[in-house]
Amino acid sequence: MIQFDHLKKSYGTGADAHEVLHDINLTIEDGEVFGFLGSSGAGKSTLVRTINLLERPTEGKVIIDGRDVSHVSGRELAELRTKIGMIFQNFNLFQQRTVLRNVTFPLELAHRPKAQRIERGRRLLRLVGLEGFEDRYPSQLSGGQQQRVAIARALANEPKIMLCDEATSALDSTTTVQILDLLRRINRELGVTLVIITHSLSVARNICDRVAMIDGGNIVEVGETAELFAHPKSDILRTLIASANEQNGRDEQPEAGNNTEDDAEDDGTREDR
Repeated sequence: MIQFDHLKKSYGTGADAHEVLHDINLTIEDGEVFGFLGSSGAGKSTLVRTINLLERPTEGKVIIDGRDVSHVSGRELAELRTKIGMIFQNFNLFQQRTVLRNVTFPLELAHRPKAQRIERGRRLLRLVGLEGFEDRYPSQLSGGQQQRVAIARALANEPKIMLCDEATSALDSTTTVQILDLLRRINRELGVTLVIITHSLSVARNICDRVAMIDGGNIVEVGETAELFAHPKSDILRTLIASANEQNGRDEQPEAGNNTEDDAEDDGTREDR
């Protein structure tokens, strides 16, 4: 269980201090897929990064499994981070390392025996659908395959929690669905708690059990995803949903002046749609 207890985060000090998170109180249950939804600059990434203390709270507490971890450091901090995996928008792979050596890098840092590292690395690559890719390099992979490598690496130390920071924003829609399916399978089969940072309503809708809407450093509403989207209470979420519905409506309309599908087929220029 992850708890935020009156958490605040500021940058700067004194008169120059700028508070970016305001009195956050929230609980994420074990085994949950929990999403933080908000626009750029809303504070969602800053909040999630307090879980593994990439950002230190200025006030309040981050509590994991009943333990206040807000001020841990040194070896305690290193141990905490081994149980919290993280994947990023841009994959953050080592370009000069093979796929297998990227996955096993956390195990090298933990000084695990080489045979053990290789065995676990291969098992994780099978899990993410990349068996046979062990000796390739990141430059030889598609974006979706690179994100699968990053997911396998995040699982190397058998984490209880995985933080996903806009993990699909660099991917096309088909690959996004595949990666979300993989993350959901990891959640179900391994029991890993997933914390999803996204600005995308469709990502939140497709994978999250619950969602917190963040605006201006405040959690403006939180609830089960289907209920929240069906009955939004905050102005910001209502606006996002209306904007998404309007965009979907435009996407479904044929462009003026284009051939119909029948016309395109008749003149031999029909394209896949």
